[in-house]
Amino acid sequence: MKKLGLTFLCVLCVSLAQAQYDNWAVGFKLGEPTGINLRKYFNSINAIDVTVGTYGGILSNQRDYRQGEYRNVGVSFQIHYLWHHPLFNAELVQFYYGFGPQINSRRYYPDGLRSQTPNYQSNISLGGSGLGGLEYYLPDGRLSIFLEGGLYAELLPRLLYTSPNVSAGIRLNL
Repeated sequence: MKKLGLTFLCVLCVSLAQAQYDNWAVGFKLGEPTGINLRKYFNSINAIDVTVGTYGGILSNQRDYRQGEYRNVGVSFQIHYLWHHPLFNAELVQFYYGFGPQINSRRYYPDGLRSQTPNYQSNISLGGSGLGGLEYYLPDGRLSIFLEGGLYAELLPRLLYTSPNVSAGIRLNL
């Protein structure tokens, strides 16, 4: 009986020490964008990653845009389809990459409205983003930390306006 219990405990510990697949993960990322992150793993290779948060607060708070500029933090919504793989066959370190749509909402301050009140317009932008990252699963397999970077390319209203996406964060794998 003791051997059976010990065997069960060993199998349980080994399974918890591996990266968590076929489940959900929820976390927080800080950077561009900053916000709540939700990930659904479909298998050991693919996942959907959703982030809802703020955009423009760290890397691009004040930037030239069309015939004016952005001067504030906005709201962002991203969805990425991801492929992830073990790095150097180490189960606890994964690299991932993917792409998907991104929607941003910010205040746009056109040069022509400088003397008016309000001197801004609400601006919704649509585009795509690609990203790549590294994720390290802590030995218990439930928490992971990650660093990712990529590029947002706007399609509407300004074709090919680009902005970096760089974030770091932590996820709880459920």
